Amino acid sequence: MANKKTLILGATPDTSRYANFAATRLVERGHTIVNVGIKTGEVAGVPIEKPETIHHDIDTITLYVGPQNQPPLYDYILNTNPKRIIFNPGTENTELRRKANEKGIETEYACTLVMLSVGEY
Repeated sequence: MANKKTLILGATPDTSRYANFAATRLVERGHTIVNVGIKTGEVAGVPIEKPETIHHDIDTITLYVGPQNQPPLYDYILNTNPKRIIFNPGTENTELRRKANEKGIETEYACTLVMLSVGEY
């Protein structure tokens, strides 16, 4: 399996949250992660950074931020220019999806954890 460098937007050190579980699973499966969120701390040994530094080597952004909180992050997400964005359940956003598709970014309404468990990541 190829390493797909993944930015987890909405990363949190709270072990009861899906974003935390996804980060751990991604690392276990050999993917490099970048944790980005408003919380401080680390997940799967990787510090959580604020959405300020644009990473230009990201394969996938997996979203764990609700659509009501996404508009201030549009520029950050689109300027990162990943190959794809996964809108996990509860993060679906037709406006961001359209903007991403217009830039040639693949989008999926899917669940990162399910994709990993069935080998479709």
